[in-house]
Amino acid sequence: MELLGNFFWIILGGGIFIFFWYLIGGLVLCCTIIGIPFGVQCIKLSILALMPFGREIRDMKSATSFISLIMNILWILIGGIELVITHLILAVILAITIIGIPFAKQHLKLAGMALTPFGKTID
Repeated sequence: MELLGNFFWIILGGGIFIFFWYLIGGLVLCCTIIGIPFGVQCIKLSILALMPFGREIRDMKSATSFISLIMNILWILIGGIELVITHLILAVILAITIIGIPFAKQHLKLAGMALTPFGKTID
């Protein structure tokens, strides 16, 4: 069922576009030394955006560390808010139809990860 959900996610849920959006952003951020931690988080988000069905987001034990807090604040200020707003808009648009509700739930999961990616892991 997860395979089927991921297949339709790529076609109907906008998964392929979001995957490339995060991947290109992550590669651009990795071109600078300062942007490498943020680029790694974008690449982690791109992997989740390609196949979100069957995956869970969990907090790591170091999620409450001071460095994760500072990095999440910088993430939000630099571009995290725009990513979250994009996922929320897509979730609302997809939730209008009955067929789009599972895809809207995945966009909400991605929005949560896009808000504070540092200190989280994808299982």
